[in-house]
Amino acid sequence: MSKKGKKNKAEQEEESSKTFKKLRHKHSAVESDINRLEHHGLDRCLDKGLHGFKRYCSLGVLAANLHKLGNVLLEKARKQSEKLRKAA
Repeated sequence: MSKKGKKNKAEQEEESSKTFKKLRHKHSAVESDINRLEHHGLDRCLDKGLHGFKRYCSLGVLAANLHKLGNVLLEKARKQSEKLRKAA
């Protein structure tokens, strides 16, 4: 993450490099994914132990993927109905 406040010359050069910028953009994508998983039930892990944690995470990822798949199917159905309306 970039440093807040006044930066010295070395920090300024590091933060303006292409690698740093790519990593900074990836960080925001990861934060977005974390927020999506929290929205689908992974804000608190009530299970105990590593096995329960892995199961809980897997179910959260599955829920998020199902939600995404549902959105794709709804969009496909919407486009298909628009085609039928235009043809009629």
